[in-house]
Amino acid sequence: MSAARLPPRFAHFIWNRLSCICLICLGVLFPSAVSAPGWAQVVNLGVPAPTKPEPPKDTLGRITPRGTVLGFLSAAHKEDYETAARYLNTPLRGKSAAVLAHQLFVVLDRRLPARLNQLSDDPEGSLLDPFKPEQDLIGTITSANGRVDIFVERVDRTNSGPIWLFASQTLDSIPDLYEEINVVSVDTLLPHSWVKTRFAGVPLFEFLVTFVGLPLFYLLTDLLSRLLSPLVGLLRRRLRKKTDLPDPEVLPKPIRLLFLAAVVRWTVSKVTLPLLARQFWISAATVITIAACVWLFILLSGACERVIRRRLARRRIHSGATSIVRLGRRVVDLLAVFVGLLVAFRHFGVNPTPALAGLGVGGIAVALAAQKTLENVIGGASVIFDKVVKVGDVLKVGDTQGTVEDIGLRSTRIRTPDRTVISLPNGQVANASLENVSVRDKFWFHPDLSLTRETTATQMRLVLDGVNQLLAQNRLVEPDSIRVRFLRFGASSLDVEVFAYVLADNWNAFLEIQQELLLQIMDVVHAAGTQLAIQSHAMYLAVNPVSQMTGEQVVIRTPAPTDKLVDEAAAKSA
Repeated sequence: MSAARLPPRFAHFIWNRLSCICLICLGVLFPSAVSAPGWAQVVNLGVPAPTKPEPPKDTLGRITPRGTVLGFLSAAHKEDYETAARYLNTPLRGKSAAVLAHQLFVVLDRRLPARLNQLSDDPEGSLLDPFKPEQDLIGTITSANGRVDIFVERVDRTNSGPIWLFASQTLDSIPDLYEEINVVSVDTLLPHSWVKTRFAGVPLFEFLVTFVGLPLFYLLTDLLSRLLSPLVGLLRRRLRKKTDLPDPEVLPKPIRLLFLAAVVRWTVSKVTLPLLARQFWISAATVITIAACVWLFILLSGACERVIRRRLARRRIHSGATSIVRLGRRVVDLLAVFVGLLVAFRHFGVNPTPALAGLGVGGIAVALAAQKTLENVIGGASVIFDKVVKVGDVLKVGDTQGTVEDIGLRSTRIRTPDRTVISLPNGQVANASLENVSVRDKFWFHPDLSLTRETTATQMRLVLDGVNQLLAQNRLVEPDSIRVRFLRFGASSLDVEVFAYVLADNWNAFLEIQQELLLQIMDVVHAAGTQLAIQSHAMYLAVNPVSQMTGEQVVIRTPAPTDKLVDEAAAKSA
């Protein structure tokens, strides 16, 4: 059935459901791309949500405070004061309104602080004063009679809806402020061609300052750094008494950018420039300052990383800690760049809240998708900084035992006695019960001696005293831990327990000490006139009828298990 033959209601139903599915997918992948009304429509499953009526359009852009101020400046900059007068809430008309618009433009152009990007772009205004929601503060101008606030106010026009105009109380103080302005503009000090020649609406002298003056000043700071570096390096070598120290960089690149931003701000504060020019240079200096601060922070984090890595190398800490430090440095650098972008967006009046909300939802999705990876990374960090194990330790994790070869961010590699390598995720290592054989401060020496059943009590006492003295005289055996006791009558031997701790640095040293102790114990047993028992069992065989009548029995002791020897002994006795 083709799409053209579908019933209209059925086609509308399918299209509605497909639209819902697409909106849900966009909401999952790009949270900031789906607006609140779109989500309301998804939740209502196709039922159209009530939409807020859009405010009527104003041809002069007076819907918001920012639109009113920028529209007025644009019209006045073109010397179209008749249009500029339409941004004023004044009963004046004609030439009087145009004169007032000209005076307001001169006052704003020379005295208004350069914060146009912070003006509200909301039809409701910034609502700084909840008691006066119909007014919005544009800026404050300092005059001979004190500080004068420049306001715009919302006026309800029946034909075009509410619009924002310069407040009447502000316009009342403009003539007095205009009379106070007697400063000489920079335009009158420059050649006429530099001011009147414009490219894309920008005067020629601003292009020269941007592309010639600022790079030239940056080159001068570079030359200054090159001149001061040898002098500071010489002083540094004399103070530290090390002739191999290199010359430091006195003025790093971020510091030069900060000097450049400071010079721009100082120049703007000392030279009278038009409002738009001041706004441009203040914004440029702010961007340079933010970039320089972020760059300087990244350089400082790199220096801290190098210092920490050198300390880790001196302490011979494994490479896993270095990887954690490097990862931490990268995360800090990304956070610094992110914070710098947020500050820049805030300066230009961009609200970063929707972007942060989208990043929050996206971060949750990424965290859920990379749950195991993050678990292993966090587990590796806990293993490294808790110093549970280190490279070279003999580790036992469950049924796995071997020597730790490397501890990374994701996994720990262990070399087994079979010379194979087992890679264990750090999350499993962090949650498992670890037995670190290499961190033992002493080794347990506990051989069990099995003496023959023929050993007498006197010989047993000699063996006990001899082994006890042997261990007590050895300086590598902990005296308080020595215990030699006749433990039990075994099935085919007399068992003696030997208990002591050997003070050794590592497993190989312990094996050497244990070997010598065992040899000396053998000498003690031999000197006592007895011997170590061999596991054996007794068999009682009837030899002949006479022996059966008299009750005599033949006892044959054979090492166990040796069925062939038993058969041969039985054949000989028969």
